[in-house]
Amino acid sequence: MGVIYKNDNWHIDYRLPNGKRRREKIGPSKKLAENVLRKRKVEIAEGKFLDIEKNEKVKFEDFAEEYLNVHSKPNKKSWITDHYHIEDLKKTFKGRYLYTITTSDIEKFKVERLKNVAPATINRQMSLLRGMLNKAIAWDKLHENPMKNVQFLKEPAGRVRFLEREEIIKLLSNCSKKLRPIIVLALFTGFRRGEILNLKWRDIDFRRNIITLLDTKNGDKREVPMNEQVKTALIRVRKHPESEYIFCGQDGKPCHDIRKSFFTLLNKSGIKDFRFHDLRHTFASHLVMSGVDLNTVRELMGHKDMTMTLRYSHLAQSHKQRAVDLLGRKMDTFWTLSQKTETSEKIKILKPIEEQMVT
Repeated sequence: MGVIYKNDNWHIDYRLPNGKRRREKIGPSKKLAENVLRKRKVEIAEGKFLDIEKNEKVKFEDFAEEYLNVHSKPNKKSWITDHYHIEDLKKTFKGRYLYTITTSDIEKFKVERLKNVAPATINRQMSLLRGMLNKAIAWDKLHENPMKNVQFLKEPAGRVRFLEREEIIKLLSNCSKKLRPIIVLALFTGFRRGEILNLKWRDIDFRRNIITLLDTKNGDKREVPMNEQVKTALIRVRKHPESEYIFCGQDGKPCHDIRKSFFTLLNKSGIKDFRFHDLRHTFASHLVMSGVDLNTVRELMGHKDMTMTLRYSHLAQSHKQRAVDLLGRKMDTFWTLSQKTETSEKIKILKPIEEQMVT
């Protein structure tokens, strides 16, 4: 057994108990090769060499494709997000066998990614990686999950980025014909991207001006009223003759990837630091700033409790002040009458005293 340097990469060489020789390409790190070799020795001593034989040909990118097609697409409405995260994970783990990925590798991945993206993004990607490796274990492709000892990064309090009135006007004026109804729905219904892209014509009731979501993130049915902007935008969408989906491609299948066109729209509109999900924040924020009570906002957003809705409560402070001022104006009459009564009573009390002082 040993480590061998060849063609700019370190390899490990060892024999299984049955005498069969194994050689693995590890990479440019000698230290990593030595660590993997020590791991192989322990696994062979513990009789786990069968797992090594079973796993050695399962490369990360191959399993990632299987995970996406067999698990994500059938079970997640937001599977396209998994697709993008997997592309980022491939940049680090492509070419590696699943069982060669160590806790140390994942910790290094965290550090490197932190140079370019926010902690929340890294945590989402690590969460996906953990789920993938757990599924690899369940599918008998891996013996142990190296993610079990990895700590997630601390995230700052959830941000609320919303568009001001002028930004909304810019965004809508720069929309392409295809993207405009999607943006309008996000702005005036608060629907998530997946909820919009999976809408079917049967979900729209133009007579009652209601959109019904049957398959939501929290599993509850949700009905949201349509305003005139939403109704007009949907009426203008050309219906595909063979598809039940409102937003679909020429093949009739629902659209899932609008990231590129959305980023183009943001650049054209001069809007920075903004995500599609922030259109949902824009919907909720402007409701609150218009004086809508938080419980109504909660119902329209589809939040199960007030915890998520309360992130918008600070936007209601100015409206609380207006409410108190309104109460004050309504009470002005009573205040004036009370002041007159108080003055009259003082006169009644003071006049006899003044008369006594004169006499």
